[in-house]
Amino acid sequence: MSLPRTPSAGALRLRRRALAVTAVTFSFAALTACGAGNNAQTLGVKPDTAEAKVDTIAIQNANVITQPESGAEGPAVVSATVFNLGDKPQTVESITLTGGDAVKLTPATGSGPLTVPAQGSIVIGGKGNASAVIDNGTALTKNIGGVQETVFRLSETGDVKLQTFVVPATDYFEGFGPSSLPSPPASKTPAAPSDGASAPASGEPGGENESGEASAPASEGAESPDAAETETTG
Repeated sequence: MSLPRTPSAGALRLRRRALAVTAVTFSFAALTACGAGNNAQTLGVKPDTAEAKVDTIAIQNANVITQPESGAEGPAVVSATVFNLGDKPQTVESITLTGGDAVKLTPATGSGPLTVPAQGSIVIGGKGNASAVIDNGTALTKNIGGVQETVFRLSETGDVKLQTFVVPATDYFEGFGPSSLPSPPASKTPAAPSDGASAPASGEPGGENESGEASAPASEGAESPDAAETETTG
């Protein structure tokens, strides 16, 4: 009966190298599968703001920005970026909110419609950009943290509906929020004495002289020292 042969040291080294190469190959295949192809995991990352796409129009970063606190009176605004992937320009004819709130559209410069150029985009909201203002946005402050159905109507594409987030004009959104925000309270000035009395000036009746003693007020009708001396001598 013969005993089994023990592998030589060279054979053991070759076997270990083969196992190591196999492990590296499987690891590389797993990593590339996550980042390539139409169903790659990296393509599943979505922005945390509302977006929608209809035909050649895409709307991203849509928000309804209200006054900073719930119940505060003042306007609200709609902010968004509108992309036109088509080969001819389109205009934003209107923006409406569920409930019939009127939204006033104003271009970045001059007057007229909000035009989205072909293969271009426009930004609504923020300094130097087009604006979409709701004059009375008090009711919207009660929905801070919620969503609001918003409809963008384009001249060729028609309606693009999306659920926009309702956020207060604080932190990041302060620069994109309504231009009319509450001003900080004015500092209080000391109140005047209620009796209206003021301290008498030095040297006046009832005031103090230079030595700090109170000066007695002159009696009415008192004679002068010269007049008294004249009567004595006479």
